[in-house]
Amino acid sequence: MTSFYDEIGGMPTIERIVTRFYLGVATDPVLRPMYPEQDLSGAQQRFTLFLAQYWGGPTTYSDTRGHPRLRMRHAPYAVTPDAKDHWLTHFRAALDEASLTPEQDQKFWEYVTHAAQFMVNTFD
Repeated sequence: MTSFYDEIGGMPTIERIVTRFYLGVATDPVLRPMYPEQDLSGAQQRFTLFLAQYWGGPTTYSDTRGHPRLRMRHAPYAVTPDAKDHWLTHFRAALDEASLTPEQDQKFWEYVTHAAQFMVNTFD
């Protein structure tokens, strides 16, 4: 059985999506302050590896970082509903440029919208 990772084109597709996503994050007034590093490349690499593994690609993320523990890793940051909306805006733009089939796009979008809502930990 082919994984979703392979179906969408593997690492090159994941890398394109995440690169486009971080282009938006880099200038976003709500999201950018949540990234302590001057250079977003570390966060970009971690997110790429996470998504690749989540969709059935290599397990490099867990091999190097352990269990994802997404809520714990995001706990130090005030992830508000507004921040979630900004995050989804940039992810939507990245998916719009990814040339996925409508079915693939829907599957990816459903996951990220669910995950983004799950990360909200601070309410206005």
